[in-house]
Amino acid sequence: MKLGLYGINVGICADPETTIAVAQAAEDAGFESVWTAEHVVLPDPQVPPSPSAPDNPLLDPVVALSFVAAQTETLRLGTGIIILPQRNPVILAKELASLDVLSQGRLIFGLGVGYLRPEFDALGIPFADRGARTTEYLEAIRALWTQPKPEYKGRFVHFSGIQAQPRPIQKPHPPILMGASTPPALRRTVERGNGWYGFALDLAAAADRIAALRELEKSCDRPSELGPLEISVTPPGRIDADAMRRYADLGVDRLIPLGMRRSRDALLELVEDLSEARERSS
Repeated sequence: MKLGLYGINVGICADPETTIAVAQAAEDAGFESVWTAEHVVLPDPQVPPSPSAPDNPLLDPVVALSFVAAQTETLRLGTGIIILPQRNPVILAKELASLDVLSQGRLIFGLGVGYLRPEFDALGIPFADRGARTTEYLEAIRALWTQPKPEYKGRFVHFSGIQAQPRPIQKPHPPILMGASTPPALRRTVERGNGWYGFALDLAAAADRIAALRELEKSCDRPSELGPLEISVTPPGRIDADAMRRYADLGVDRLIPLGMRRSRDALLELVEDLSEARERSS
């Protein structure tokens, strides 16, 4: 099972020296990847279901991962997740392709639909059509990344007679992981994603979602070029060797523990502890 670390752009990792120290420690410890969170804005004051205090710093995922790419050599760079309906898909396709090129093919593109209405309101994007926008925007990004002469016509985005270079290094494109756990999101994952990303799921919740995905694989028309559905999960709280084994037994391919701590030293200690737990779980 591959090991990632969530939160490389959040809280104390908004400090560049801490980001470098943590990313390089994770790479030296054999971690496969580091992952970003995303909220362009947060409600102030904090109200449910907002996940974080409004003064908690969150660096832009593409900017943060570009910085990490320049300080590492093998670490994969995951967006966990980008809220796709809040982004212009043509601009985002360029940003992500640029990151994949500059990192020499290390991007993992995790995306989600979003759930904070105040965030959508601040951006002037209708909350109600976020699911439909997600599907269209993903199709448009794939067109820009893979079609010799990119063309797309939809309800929310359309283009033709253009080129967007460079294309991503990874072919046909970087791995695409879908977040969220609603029935429409799970179906979208099986039909359009290389993988699925479940956030803050304990063993029981992860088992439930994975079982739902496996059932959908039996009934949905999944294109063969997407390959086997890769399962990534961020568990809540601390994780030990026994928990790692139990997640692996559920069919989890990548475990991405939470990396938020109050100090750089505590976060570096967490990286060491997770590396040792993985060794014991083998």
